[in-house]
Amino acid sequence: MLGHFLDRLFSPRSVAVVGVSERAQSVGRLVFENLGAFGQKAQLFAVNPNHAEVLGVRCYPNVGSLPQPVDLAVIVVPAAKVPGVLRECGEHGVKAAIVLSAGFAEIGPSGAQLLHAALTEARRYGLRVLGPNCLGVMHAPSALNASFMRGPILHGGLALVSQSGAICSAIVDWAESRRIGFSTVVSLGAGADIGFGDVLDYLALDPQTRAILLYVEGIEHARGFMSGLRAAARMKPVIVVKAGRHPAGVRAATSHTGAIIGSDVVFDAALRRAGAVRVSSLPQLFSAAEILSRAHRIDGDRLTILTNAGGLGVLAADRASDLGVQLAKIEGAAREQLASMLPPHAAHDNPIDVLGDATPELYAKALEVCLDNPSSDGLLVLLTPQAMTNAEEVARAVAERSARSQKPVLACFMGGSQVERALALLTEQGVPCFDSPEAAVEAFANLGTFRRNQELLLQVPERASDRPAPDIDGARLIVEHALSEGRSLLSQLESNAVLHAFGLPTVSAVRASNADDALVAAESLGLPVALKIDTPDITHKTEVAGVRLDVRTAAMVRTAYQELVDEVRRHRPDARIEGVLVEPMLRRPGARELCIGLLRDPTFGPAVSFGAGGTLVELIRDQAVALPPLNDLLARDMIAQTKVSALLGHFRNQPAVNLDALVRALLCVSELACELPEIKELDINPLVADAEGVMALDARIVVERVAATQRSYTHVAICPFPKHLTRHVQLSDGRNLTLRPVRPEDARMEERFVRTLSSESKYFRFMQSVVALTPAMLVRFTQIDYDREMALVAVTEESGAEIEIGVARYVENPDGRSCEFAVVVADDWHKKGIGSLLMGALIEVARNKGLLQMRGDVLSDNAGMLALMRHLGFSIEAHPQDETLMQVTLTLV
Repeated sequence: MLGHFLDRLFSPRSVAVVGVSERAQSVGRLVFENLGAFGQKAQLFAVNPNHAEVLGVRCYPNVGSLPQPVDLAVIVVPAAKVPGVLRECGEHGVKAAIVLSAGFAEIGPSGAQLLHAALTEARRYGLRVLGPNCLGVMHAPSALNASFMRGPILHGGLALVSQSGAICSAIVDWAESRRIGFSTVVSLGAGADIGFGDVLDYLALDPQTRAILLYVEGIEHARGFMSGLRAAARMKPVIVVKAGRHPAGVRAATSHTGAIIGSDVVFDAALRRAGAVRVSSLPQLFSAAEILSRAHRIDGDRLTILTNAGGLGVLAADRASDLGVQLAKIEGAAREQLASMLPPHAAHDNPIDVLGDATPELYAKALEVCLDNPSSDGLLVLLTPQAMTNAEEVARAVAERSARSQKPVLACFMGGSQVERALALLTEQGVPCFDSPEAAVEAFANLGTFRRNQELLLQVPERASDRPAPDIDGARLIVEHALSEGRSLLSQLESNAVLHAFGLPTVSAVRASNADDALVAAESLGLPVALKIDTPDITHKTEVAGVRLDVRTAAMVRTAYQELVDEVRRHRPDARIEGVLVEPMLRRPGARELCIGLLRDPTFGPAVSFGAGGTLVELIRDQAVALPPLNDLLARDMIAQTKVSALLGHFRNQPAVNLDALVRALLCVSELACELPEIKELDINPLVADAEGVMALDARIVVERVAATQRSYTHVAICPFPKHLTRHVQLSDGRNLTLRPVRPEDARMEERFVRTLSSESKYFRFMQSVVALTPAMLVRFTQIDYDREMALVAVTEESGAEIEIGVARYVENPDGRSCEFAVVVADDWHKKGIGSLLMGALIEVARNKGLLQMRGDVLSDNAGMLALMRHLGFSIEAHPQDETLMQVTLTLV
C-alpha cells in the first residue's frame, strides 16, 4: 500500500510556520516554540516578511524563498492573507497545511467567501488543509506539536479528534494528571477540507493508536464520515460524544415518522451501524478514555463489585442495572471461599461487602477469588476511607492482582487526602481509577458495548430469498407526475402504487367522487368496507374524523360517504376534498399494528424507522432507526430493538407474526429509500402483521425535487449494492456466467471458494499455501464499502445455487487517485478467460470512479498472472523492496 496522504500532516520531514512572531503569547510564537522538540529531529523554518530572525532562527520572507520544499505549512496569518499564502504553498510543492487563523465562515458571508477562495487555491494544487480556526495537531510518535496547545503530550495509545479546540485542551490537560497518553490529538476546527472521515481513515491503520475518542458538534460530509468510522471501528474502539443532542427548535414534519425521529436519533443509528460506542457527556468520555488507555478488552459483560461500603456497592449495582450490565454470579467454589474468609455478617452476594474494617490482606484474598471466578468478566473495587482502612496497601494489592489478571480491574477510591496516595499508586501502575461508582460502571459498560458491536459486525446475514425486482421506473414516473403538478404529497392511491412497485403488499382501494360511486365500489370490493377521506391537504385522517370502519350495508355506504365529507369540511373547510377511498374491511383478528417510516435527515440522508403503529404512535414513541441499505440481519436487529418486538411472537393465543414477511417489508422500504431520492418522508401506519404476512393499510409519501446527481446514490450515507454493475456473459463453450459485486450474504460462498483453491493458487493470492478464513476475514471480504472499494465475483449456477469461480477486487488508496488490486480464479476454470473478464470489468469500474492508476504486486514465479497483466496493458517492473515480487501498474486515463 502507498503511504497515507495525511503522513505529511502527522509525520512531516520539514515544517514552515508562516506568520511566526516574537511577540509574547502570540499564536505564531507559541506554535514555533511548541515545534522546538520536533525541530531537533527534522527541519523547521520560520516565515515572516517583517523579520530577519525569530527566536534566534533565520526568518524567510515567504514560502517561495525557503531553501527547499517543505511537507507541512502551519499558517497563522490574518484570514485575508490565507488564500495568497495557500497559493504560494501550492506553487512550491507543499501538500499539507494547518490554518490556525480565525475569521472565516464563523463571522458571516464575507468570511465564507474568503474560505471559498482559500479552498479554491488549495484544491488547485492538491494541497490538503486542516482548519481553519483550529488549535492544530499533536502527534507523539514524531514529537510533533504543531498547535498552540500546551504540551507535550504523554505518548500512549489513545487518539483524540475534536471539533472544539477548548474541549481538546481540557481533555489533554485532564489526561496528563491521570498519566494517560495519546498517539495523536487533532483539532479539526471548521473542518472545511480535512474532516472526521479523513482522520479516522488514517487512525484506523495507525499501529500507534489503540482506541479513538471523538468530540462531534456536527457532520458535514456524511459519506466520508461513515466510511472512515466504519473502517476504524472494525479495528479498534471508537468512543463518540456529540454536542447538541436536544436542539432548541424541532423541525416541522408532516408525517408521524418525522415527528418522532429527530436528527440525534439518526446520529445514534449511524454510530450503531458503524460499530462505534456513544457516550452522552464529557465525564463519560473521560471514563472511556481512562479504561481504553489501559488497552482492556472483555469476553462478556458480567461485573463483580467488591466494596467496603454497602452504599457504594448499591449505587454501582443500580447503575449496572440501568445500563444492562450483568452482576456476576457468586456460586460454587467462589462462594465457598468467600464464606470461609469473610465475617459472618458480610455480604457474600454481588456486590460483595467486605465491611469497613477489612484489612489489605482480606481485600487481597477476596480479589483473588473474584478474579478466579469463571462467572465474572471484570472486577470493580470500591473503597471508602474508614478508621481502620489502609487505603495505600489496599491499592498495592489491587495493582498487583490487576497486573497478573487478563480481566479488567477498575478502582473507585472515594475521598480526599486519605486516598490521595492510594490513587497515585493505582494511576502509576496503570489501574483505571474513577471518581464515582457510576462512572466506573459506565466505563465497563463501554467495553461491553464495543464487544457487542464487534460481534454484530462479524455476523453474516443469511442469503435472502429472491424477491421480484422492483419496478423502479414505474414508481419514479408516479413521483415525477406528482412533482410536475406542483404537489409534494402523493395521494393514497399513488402511495400504494409506489409501495406495490417495490413489492410491499397494500390494501386495494377505489376512489369515489360521490355517494353512488362509493356504493358501486363497495359492492365491487365486497361488503363490509372502510371509507377514508381523499384529500391532498390532510395527512392524518383520524384527526379530522376522516375514517369510517366496518360499513356493512349498501345504505350505510351512502350515508357514511356524506357524513364523512361533511365532518371533514367542518374540521377543515380549507381542505380540497377529491372524494373518498373505498377499501375492503380487513378481517385479521390476530394482527399487530406496526409502523414503518422513512425520513430524510439533513446530514445522513434517508433513515428507516420501525416500531409500534396505530393512532397513538407519537405518544408511544417506540421506534428503532437504521440507515439504509438494510440486509436481513440488520432488519432483524432493528425489530429486536423495539418494545413491540415482544408482541410479535406467540402471545395470548395469537400465533406469531410472520417475521420473514416483516423483514421483507423493511427491505422493500430500504430499497425504496436508496432508489428514489425524491422521497422526503414516508409513513406506513398501520402496517398490519400476523401469521399470514404483512399489509400496508395506510401510507403517506412526501416528495420533493432533487439534483440529478442524487440518482447515483449520493443521497445516502452508505453506498448500497451497485446492482447496475451486474452483467451476464456467455463463454465460448456456451456456459453462462454472472459478474456482479460481492454481497454480505456471499460469506459462505466465499469461504467455500477459498477452501477449494489449490495450495499453489492460495500461495499466489495470499502468499501462503494454507489459508483459514476467520469470521473477521470473511466479513472484510464480503461486507465492503462500495464507495471506497469493489469486489466483483464471477458465479455460475449448479442445482439452483450460485458457485463462485473467481473474484477480482480493488481497494482505493488513501490518496483517492489510485488503487491496489488482486484477482484469483478457481483452478478448474483456468484458461477460460475468467481472469480477463473480471479484470476488464474491474478496470472499467475503477476508471468510471475517476481513479487514475491501478497497481498490484505479483509473485515473480506466477507466470500466468504476469502474462494476464501484459495482455491487459499493465507495465511490469521489479519490486523496489522485495525481490520475490513484481510490481504491475496500469494508467487508467
